[in-house]
Parts: sequence; structure tokens; C-alpha cells
Amino acid sequence: MSAIYILISVSFLVAIAFLGAFIWSIKSGQYDDDYSPSVRMLKENPNNKSES
Repeated sequence: MSAIYILISVSFLVAIAFLGAFIWSIKSGQYDDDYSPSVRMLKENPNNKSES
């Protein structure tokens, strides 16, 4: 029975660590702009001149 208590407490610690990492990544700006990188390749780059 004590093994269950140890496993539950360890799982809570792991969950808190992942929550902390998620909050840290939000505060550091990892999820600021998730739209423009996906459409950046579709827009024409005026500096890129193809030789065709």
C-alpha cells in the first residue's frame, strides 16, 4: 500500500514539473506567434530572385 502513496506523490511532482515548464515556456514567448511561420513560405520574398 505504501508503494501506491509513493507512486502518487511522484506523479504529482512530475505533473507539477511539467506545469512549471509549460508556464515558463508561455512566459518566455514560445507561443506568441503560431500563424505566420506556417504561411511565411507561401508569401513571395522580394529579395529572392529566381533565375528562370
